[in-house]
Amino acid sequence: MNHTMVPSDRVERVAVYGRDGTKLGTIERLMLDKMSGMVAYAVIKTGGLLDTHHHYPLQWSALKYDPRREAFQIELTLDELSSGPCEFDGDAFDWGDRSRSYPHPHYWSV
Repeated sequence: MNHTMVPSDRVERVAVYGRDGTKLGTIERLMLDKMSGMVAYAVIKTGGLLDTHHHYPLQWSALKYDPRREAFQIELTLDELSSGPCEFDGDAFDWGDRSRSYPHPHYWSV
């Protein structure tokens, strides 16, 4: 059966590739808006040195599914993604709290 629905557990750990074809990381989790039921954004986990990782929020609509790769593609490169906001492993961070202000003007909509 061919359809467009996918369970969330099959989206987590799926690869994300950048505009230049480089693998940027994987989807770590999806953040759902409780009121609308819609996916607000995905948290992308990229590899780091010594097994540390960076976690980037990325607006769900920025991810496009590529059936050929069975992965997602975004119109950013690793340098562009890395220049935006991120959290590191071990940071005490509430991914659902959008009330915090950040120096990056598009933190929740990159």
